[in-house]
Amino acid sequence: METDKNTAIYIQLEPKYVNYINRIMEGYEYLGVVSTLDRKEGIVVIRVTPDTIAEVHDILAHLPIAVRYVTPE
Repeated sequence: METDKNTAIYIQLEPKYVNYINRIMEGYEYLGVVSTLDRKEGIVVIRVTPDTIAEVHDILAHLPIAVRYVTPE
């Protein structure tokens, strides 16, 4: 099943922060569901809905950790 680019956010962060991102999304009542794509590289996808994507982008922009957007392969 292919994920629509409009309902998925692909990011890279330090691997030690993957669980942190997951906890943030859980704390916001699952605005997005986090799945690890590459544990070693810290690449994750956050599956969102059209209604939550802007809010998730806003949350990511204000986190105290470095988050880099990546293009899915």
